Amino acid sequence: MNDRIDDMDLSNWITQLRKGVLELCIVNILSKGELYGYDLVKRLASIKGLVITEGTVYPLLSRLRTAGLLESRLVESQSGPVRKYYALTPAGKRAMKLMRSYWHDMSEGVEELNEEGES
Repeated sequence: MNDRIDDMDLSNWITQLRKGVLELCIVNILSKGELYGYDLVKRLASIKGLVITEGTVYPLLSRLRTAGLLESRLVESQSGPVRKYYALTPAGKRAMKLMRSYWHDMSEGVEELNEEGES
């Protein structure tokens, strides 16, 4: 049995972790107000360790909109194509509170386990 774990063994785990956190990041960013899709992508891309692409974010925004957590509106732009802005719906705000609560509990529990492992 090989006790060595290389980066390739962890890549799927890291990918799944990022996907799971992405929705929480989106609702947290939009909790501060409406945002143009591309600006949202840029904000997400600036989060250390998240590593996202537009191809990941836009389908997720569409799914969250279909689920009733986001609303979108089109706005004419003087400098290019029509822009789509996203905002949380009341259901999205309720979901965000539940997601934040679950994240807090889970991250606190994981941190406790990490601290136990270090002692």
